[in-house]
Amino acid sequence: MLSTGALRAHLLASRLAGTVATSREASLRSYRLFAARDPRVLLGLDPEWAWGAADVMALMAAKCGVSDDPGCVSGADVIDPERTLAGLEAFAGRLGEAAAQRVPVLFGTGHPHRLLGFYADLADALSAAGCLVLTPAQGRCVDITTRFGVRTYNLDYVRGVALVREPGARGSVSDTGAHSHSPLPVRVALAAAEEGGGPLPGLVVGDHGWVCGAGQLGFEAIGLADVDDPALFVGEAEGRVSVAVPLDDAVRSDYYRPLTRYVLNRACLSR
Repeated sequence: MLSTGALRAHLLASRLAGTVATSREASLRSYRLFAARDPRVLLGLDPEWAWGAADVMALMAAKCGVSDDPGCVSGADVIDPERTLAGLEAFAGRLGEAAAQRVPVLFGTGHPHRLLGFYADLADALSAAGCLVLTPAQGRCVDITTRFGVRTYNLDYVRGVALVREPGARGSVSDTGAHSHSPLPVRVALAAAEEGGGPLPGLVVGDHGWVCGAGQLGFEAIGLADVDDPALFVGEAEGRVSVAVPLDDAVRSDYYRPLTRYVLNRACLSR
């Protein structure tokens, strides 16, 4: 079993927490864009409270451990590993509850090249525990606005985890799909589940628009978020996201494996 101390050391060594690759400039830009209600950083969330850039920075300091000094405007950003550990504990708790209640679960990621394996192992464990892992809207087209204009993607699933692909891309574990912040894929998936009369998720697990988009629609959602993705933490503060775990969401995919083992153990889902 991976101890809390060993995981803390791994978080720092892999730069999942501590000094991370995300720059302070990128974080501050996201906070300003969020305050301006730019859809690119809202990730499907419609905030109820008034959030100025200073308010967002103060929240991120409390949730993630970033500096709350407005004079700190450059360099690498930081995540407090203790906050990451606390987030993983809460994340594991919700997975354990979902398994005990055998609720249907929907997994989705906008970071498939990095996080697909993490979510897929969790999906396998919940399926083995008796949860139905949902795969609605398989193959549906989703039109997403990007910096290159509106592009059409296909909604696909790999090992029970939703992602979007470029049209014509072959489905395989090695071809993992496109990076996306959009909430449109989860909206399409949830609408298809409702239209088909099938079960709706009791829990949505993922990142980016998968979490904020589901939470905005009233579904319980938990996920991972970097320090330049304030929407998940605002959603948590406002009560529409159950758990937001602060960590770097773009390190090597194998660096997340110890987190998988830790979460499954804490959720009593280890096999």
